[in-house]
Order: sequence, then structure tokens, then C-alpha cells
Amino acid sequence: MTEITLSIKGLRKRIGKREIIKGLDFELKSGEVFGFLGPNGAGKTTTIRMLVGLIRPTAGSIYVCGYDVKKDFVKAMSHLGCIVENPELYPYLTGMENLQHFSRMIPNFESKHLDYVVKLVRLQDRINDPVKTYSLGMRQRLGIAQALLGKPKVLILDEPTNGLDPMGIREMREFIRFLAEKEGLTVLVSSHLLSEIQLMCDRVAVISKGRVIKVDTVSNLLNLQEQLVWKVTPFEKGISLLQTVTSVSLDEENHLVTPLSEKSSTWNQMLVENGVEVHEIQRKVPTLEDLFLELTGGESVE
Repeated sequence: MTEITLSIKGLRKRIGKREIIKGLDFELKSGEVFGFLGPNGAGKTTTIRMLVGLIRPTAGSIYVCGYDVKKDFVKAMSHLGCIVENPELYPYLTGMENLQHFSRMIPNFESKHLDYVVKLVRLQDRINDPVKTYSLGMRQRLGIAQALLGKPKVLILDEPTNGLDPMGIREMREFIRFLAEKEGLTVLVSSHLLSEIQLMCDRVAVISKGRVIKVDTVSNLLNLQEQLVWKVTPFEKGISLLQTVTSVSLDEENHLVTPLSEKSSTWNQMLVENGVEVHEIQRKVPTLEDLFLELTGGESVE
């Protein structure tokens, strides 16, 4: 059976009279990349800060590899690595000097693990250069190397592709998949790039207004009915005719949208025979962004 590495039960956070987090429940498994999405003010960052021990929950529990963060904080944190916002590094030191500095804080650290981590993040050629000469992508990878020094089973990355160029985003995505598939890590990724979450993650949790409103695999979440987008004239007559045979809605560009159906060729014939010109019929496959907007009522992503 797949090991449960991170378990969150009834998690709540109240600040003053305002309850920000309202009872979160979900579990993460070894070897998976788990996406964490939420619109502005949803409580995503607050949740991450509770997971890594930066703030205390008002109620509920967090277990890391079976250890209760509240009762066995040191043991729980020994299995967890994280980058919250940007990795904090010393720019005037080399990459290796940075890692050596942080490794001294880890009890019984084996120096040979440094070389392994450097190879893992693919920084062998630049590890002895000052960090101030690193690109943003290299700094992100060095930050992940720092988070991996303690051999965690759970890695939490807050916006790991933020500020990267398209090539850097792709490299980071492939690297995160590698950590999960080849190293067996559990990786929790928060991001506002829905397309990246769709490509990167095995499962996704959508949080809105302090509550998790959906947790499922990406494939299951996208198992929505495909649609057809119709470009027709005259517009009003096209709507009237299609409404006699199927449900019709409008997209953001004011085109007609119907469910995908084996009867679409018959509908097309009906429109043409009744004097409606059909300029284009486009098949629309649902995306994670479509689902996100549907679940959150169109709120923007954090």
C-alpha cells in the first residue's frame, strides 16, 4: 500500500474573530505531486505556514509520516522540507558554502549526502560559484537542495515556478516529477499557474474561502463533458434552433456552446437547412482552469 506521508484533519485557524481556515481534511501519499490551488484570500498560504510549523493551528491535527506536529514537532519536521516563498540564500557565498552552512544545523549529517543532493538538482558545474551569479532557476534549485539536506519524505514548494522563464518552468516541472517518481518523495506544490498544475500534478486540492471544495486526481477532475463551440450567423436564429435539440450556453467570446454529441452532424444539417450559416464547429476539451473557475465561481487565483 502507498504510504500516507502527510495527513491533515479538521484543520482550523482563527485570527481574532475571523476564522480563516474552516476545517481542512486531505492526505498526501508517497511518490505523488499534489497541487494546492486557491483564489485570493482562500487561505492557501496560511495553510502552508501551519504545515511547516511557522504558525499554530487553532484546531485540528497535522501528521507528517505518522508524527503529530503538535506533540512530536521535531520528529515531524525531520521528515519535511520546504521553500515558503523565495529560498533564503547568502549571495556572497558559493552554492556549496550555502549548503555546508545549512547542513551544520542537521544532527548527524553525513557529508557525502551533500554531493548526492548537488547532483540531484543538477548544479555540479556551478556549485562552487557565488550564488549572486546564479540565475533565478538555479537559485530555486539550490533552495530545493537546501530543503533536501535533511532527507525529507515530504517536500512543500510554494510557487516554485514563480518568475521563471518558459524554459525554466519546464525544467522545474520535470525536476519535480523526477523527485516524486524516481526518489519517491511526496511533493506539495502551490501555484497560480493552472496549466502547470495540470501538467505536473497527480492530484489537486482546490481551496476557497477557507474550505477544501474538491480533492481528486487531475484526470478525474477533468472528466467533464467535452463541448462544441459553434460560430454561426444569424446568431439569434442559431440559438433558437439549437435550443430545440440540446442545451446551449455562451462562452466569453459570445459563441454558442453545446455538449459534445453524436448528433452534432444532424444539428449542423438542421441549421443549414433552416438558413443558418455554420462558419466553424470547434471541439473544446475541458481544462483545469475551466474546472477551477466553475468551482470557485470565477474568483481569481492567488
